[in-house]
Amino acid sequence: MNPSPLLDIIDTPQDLRRLEKKQLPQVAAELREFLLDSVGKTGGHFASNLGAVELTVALHYVYNTPEDKLVWDVGHQSYPHKILTGRKNQMHTMRQYGGLAGFPKRCESEYDAFGVGHSSTSIGAALGMAVADKQLGNNRRSVAIIGDGAMTAGQAFEALNCAGDMDVDLLVILNDNEMSISPNVGALPKYLASNVVRDMHGLLSTIKAQSSKVLDKLPGAMELAQKVENKIKTLAGEAEHAKQSLSLFENFGFRYTGPVDGHNVENLVDVLKDLRGRKGPQLLHVITKKGNGYKFAENDPVKYHAVAKLPSEVPAPEVKPAAAKPTYTQVFGQWLCDQAAADERLVAITPAMREGSGLVEFEQQFPDRYFDVGIAEQHAVTFAGGLACEGIKPVVAIYSTFLQRAYDQLVHDVALQNLPVLFAVDRAGIVGADGPTHAGLYDLSFLRCIPNMIVAAPSDENECRLLLSTCYQANSPSAVRYPRGTGTGATISDGLETVEIGKGIIRREGEKIAVIAFGSMVAPSLTAADKLNATVADMRFVKPIDEELIVRLARSHDYIVTAEENAEQGGAGSAVLEVLAKHGICKPVLLLGVEDKVTEHGDPKKLLADLGLNAEAVEKRIVGWIEAV
Repeated sequence: MNPSPLLDIIDTPQDLRRLEKKQLPQVAAELREFLLDSVGKTGGHFASNLGAVELTVALHYVYNTPEDKLVWDVGHQSYPHKILTGRKNQMHTMRQYGGLAGFPKRCESEYDAFGVGHSSTSIGAALGMAVADKQLGNNRRSVAIIGDGAMTAGQAFEALNCAGDMDVDLLVILNDNEMSISPNVGALPKYLASNVVRDMHGLLSTIKAQSSKVLDKLPGAMELAQKVENKIKTLAGEAEHAKQSLSLFENFGFRYTGPVDGHNVENLVDVLKDLRGRKGPQLLHVITKKGNGYKFAENDPVKYHAVAKLPSEVPAPEVKPAAAKPTYTQVFGQWLCDQAAADERLVAITPAMREGSGLVEFEQQFPDRYFDVGIAEQHAVTFAGGLACEGIKPVVAIYSTFLQRAYDQLVHDVALQNLPVLFAVDRAGIVGADGPTHAGLYDLSFLRCIPNMIVAAPSDENECRLLLSTCYQANSPSAVRYPRGTGTGATISDGLETVEIGKGIIRREGEKIAVIAFGSMVAPSLTAADKLNATVADMRFVKPIDEELIVRLARSHDYIVTAEENAEQGGAGSAVLEVLAKHGICKPVLLLGVEDKVTEHGDPKKLLADLGLNAEAVEKRIVGWIEAV
């Protein structure tokens, strides 16, 4: 028996729109089962997609996509959208090299109206599209779908402030599930959670579950009960709307509708049809459950935000795994706890990345010194600057790609004032399946040009701990950038030792060729150097850079090679060239880094090989370059 008879006939949203509205619950059920199966095999973002199934079906049923534009915030919830827009048969390639991207991507499909990967951009982008359509005389509609977590960011409110004062047709859907990746923090989530309709939804669900066995036996009773339920929700929504929601969104200039049940697809269709015909800025408040339809994800949406693969419905007995190398994130988390125990001035700040940045244990041990500021990278940095002004020692745990969002604050609010804030920059370099929006390939370039900054790049796990301790003790802004995943398996000290700032070390003595390596490129450089009999320097610091070591290596070797997992333009290799130029040294120099192009998503080992940055490629590139020189 075909498990998905309706989903199998849907290749595009046009096929979906040929169905009757009463068939949509079955489409949603089939879509959820297909999603469970496909993500269970490939891995990827999970709980957020399960929570958006009915909403996605309703949107494509009502709106004339791709002419009408759907802009998904972040894109964690875009898998159902991809399945319904001609990519169902490619879902087995999700996040794999050469396969579908894990986020909406304009060059992948005409239905992906805006490329995303970072949060809180949807309202601004959809507003831009709506204004463009108005100027061009197009009768299209633009819809932004944003989660309550992403709504905490300043950019979302900047766009609301702008849109609410414009005569433009725009729908913002607030997908409210009380989660981002972690549980939401701050005043706005509390405001939304206080909505009495949430309690009404829960009460009605309980009543319905308890009474369904009786109602099923009475002709027409279930249909009548559904009408009563919807009417109660509508009345409750109107009452709360008048009392509370008007005071926020309608004061921004939006006409507010809701909250509505985000898992009742037929009712969603009715609401969306009404909203599509309205003029001016509209906001629809939808209540959903992250992980809906899969009990493990419903019970633990943080754990199941993204998965490698799904467990069976009945988990196998737990088998204690063999001891594994710690990740750099774990090394940072342990160092942070140890340093906090030694210095009561230390506080930790994260922009909504408690789990990803390794802060769970710190929060448990030092709850009064832990600050999750929500998806607000700009505020995180300025907040740290204010703390530092008063003698506190802030550590900002942030992904390389997210630090880009706070560049102005990094410059003006920390560096120019020479405030001692330590940035623990995770996910530096290639990140793999999340692709170019999450790749940390620019931090060395954009950090080293900032006055007062110390920039360090550890080559293994123990170096990571050493450099974190060193930069924490420095009385200036500093950044320690480290990659995703595990390192070389180095023995890690349990102390808080420091090293001399701005000094590198020789890891291998060789002849003729000197490889000046930074961070994660030290290990592959050493492997290549064994075959080339080359010298390898672990520079440790990109700024201040060890000029003395560079000059000495340049004068004692015939060829200079720099290696970094960062953009070649303006990166560590450029810093070496500047030193050579300053000292009037003219030697052949090969820069090994990421060339000037957008990287793809896929297995990190495959990506590094394609970029010429694994050990084998480094050796071949050096040999070929020397022959050409």
